[in-house]
Amino acid sequence: MMSKVQDRFIRYAKIDTQSDPNSDTCPSTKKQLHLAKELVRELNALGLQDVCLDENGYVMATLPANTDREIPVIGFISHMDTAPDASGKGVNPQIHKNYDGKNIILNKEKNIVLSPDDFPELLNYVGQDIITTDGTTLLGADDKAGIAEIVTAIEHLVENPDLPHGTIKLGFTPDEEIGRGADKFDVKKFGANFAYTLDGGEIGELEYENFNASMAKIKIHGRNVHPGTAKNQMINSMMIAMELHAMLPVNERPEYTEGYEGFYMLMSFNGTVEETELLYIIRDHDMAKFRKKNEIMQKAVEFLNNKYGEKTIEMDLKDQYYNMKEKVEPVKHIVDRVEQAMKDVGVEPKIKAIRGGTDGSRLSYMGLPTPNIFTGGHNFHGKFEYIPIQSMEKAVRVILKLIDNYAAK
Repeated sequence: MMSKVQDRFIRYAKIDTQSDPNSDTCPSTKKQLHLAKELVRELNALGLQDVCLDENGYVMATLPANTDREIPVIGFISHMDTAPDASGKGVNPQIHKNYDGKNIILNKEKNIVLSPDDFPELLNYVGQDIITTDGTTLLGADDKAGIAEIVTAIEHLVENPDLPHGTIKLGFTPDEEIGRGADKFDVKKFGANFAYTLDGGEIGELEYENFNASMAKIKIHGRNVHPGTAKNQMINSMMIAMELHAMLPVNERPEYTEGYEGFYMLMSFNGTVEETELLYIIRDHDMAKFRKKNEIMQKAVEFLNNKYGEKTIEMDLKDQYYNMKEKVEPVKHIVDRVEQAMKDVGVEPKIKAIRGGTDGSRLSYMGLPTPNIFTGGHNFHGKFEYIPIQSMEKAVRVILKLIDNYAAK
């Protein structure tokens, strides 16, 4: 099983599926369809039913029940795209067998090193086999590891028809990394009573709380004149942008927060004297604190517009998703069952709040309660991303044990 999930993940990782937040199409990039079509081919080859790829790039399939017992219909979901802020082209996964606890050379030519001095969690995997990048791209374990784990688990059930199970639904989505993964997900068509995303981090993670999230797109208009005659004439939009940024709480930036602490993150800053564009994301687990953060951003913009003139700053502030806890707690047995499945296969559950979001957070508000299970990866979205193969195998075993536990009770 370990070699199967490893080979499947590496094959998926080499397919460029980077999403694009500046695109208005769905999926946001056509290249995501390359993996979608490969999954359709693979799921059909396994003999699954209702395999489809819709016009928006969503893949769905069904493994029918092989027992007459009354068992809930369970869904498993992962996303196909990789993050837009790191290259997904030319991904070249490297396997490091029997990790010895020392530095891993990712790229000798560029002196790029994955070191336990920087990432001490590496030492948890001494003696295991680790897949890394080659130091030039991300790896794509977020979330191709999740896809590989789900498909490998389903393959095991197909190859072992004596293992009883209820109806299992599979869903693979585009554009999760740009906050649109659930936008066109057809919950009714999917037909599950509840679902699980395989989109978490290190082994043992189990999450049913996530950030409330919003995004602020800001455009600042300045006035450019020759610097020699600029006094009382020039309005430098970049300076106003810096003034705005300085008005936000310094200690509420991602680099200073952890756990349940929310933040403002400046994602991009592109400007000239004449015009500057900023992109912020705003996050908090607590809804009241989240609303307060949005209010602070709005008041900062209002203050500067009063100072520099109406419409100097234009802001589009929109909510993206909300904390799934409210929707999962009424059916918390779906979390308890995963926790037990982890214990049954020798994985220590680590129940924590996601410092981010998943498709599951949106889907939970669309009527499909969807907590999140680990994939085993670390350092997502960058060249230091890695995943232990043994963690992927454990994720497969958790899926199978979860399905078995529902079939047995």
